[in-house]
Amino acid sequence: MMDAIKLGILGGGQMAEAIIKGLRAKEVLDADRIFVSDHKKERAEELHRKYGVQGTTDTKHMLQSVGVLILAVKPQFLTHTLSEIAEGLAAEALLISIVAGASISYFEEHLPNPVIRVMPNTPLSVGAGMSVFSLGSRASEKDAERTRTLFGASGKALCLPESSMDAVTGLSGSGPAFVLLLLEAMADGGVAAGLKKSDALALATQTILGTAQMVSETKTHPSILRDAVTSPAGTTIAGLRVLEERGVRGALLDAVLAAANRSKELGNS
Repeated sequence: MMDAIKLGILGGGQMAEAIIKGLRAKEVLDADRIFVSDHKKERAEELHRKYGVQGTTDTKHMLQSVGVLILAVKPQFLTHTLSEIAEGLAAEALLISIVAGASISYFEEHLPNPVIRVMPNTPLSVGAGMSVFSLGSRASEKDAERTRTLFGASGKALCLPESSMDAVTGLSGSGPAFVLLLLEAMADGGVAAGLKKSDALALATQTILGTAQMVSETKTHPSILRDAVTSPAGTTIAGLRVLEERGVRGALLDAVLAAANRSKELGNS
């Protein structure tokens, strides 16, 4: 399915590089079928040097060459970029947007193309991302499978209705920051208990990584796995009691809701 297409990426930032890195690592597309346009010549050349892709500053020429375009520009540049796309992109080409806050209807009002909206997160850069995508009214199942393949190369990809995007933003979009705060606090706790900082960080990192992998691979609910490590009157229950007393569970829940609500506010502004 992917061999026949040419992929364009408009914008050469960190997310664009993460997508390219995954595609090349999994050999989803040959380098000469991936085009990336950035307004900075040095950045386009850097991506070409690192991954062998076709780096350019000539957006108009790139748009004429591709069948799938990933739009990865900053929101403040979206209006200008849309005019470029309208002039250069073939009407049947698939447009995939990762622009934060930009709705599918916004693109469908301005362009004739099939549109898919994607919310990736930062672990995409290490091949462990979570990308959620929503289909526009003109997008086909073939378009959905192409999107799943493109973003699945850098982690996992899940299709949900666009109405879920604010919740997705609050959970998987903002979630890495919440986990990093938890990781930092756990490592600091290890230091307070007498460990070297580097050892404490290594222990906390692997503990979170391994626990997440255990949930993913066993498909077991976290509460069941937690009970398995919580012995009566043991060390774990002593720590869990403190977390419950300090309201950590409720704070994390409220953090996701606050991020989701803020996403909704930004989308309406």
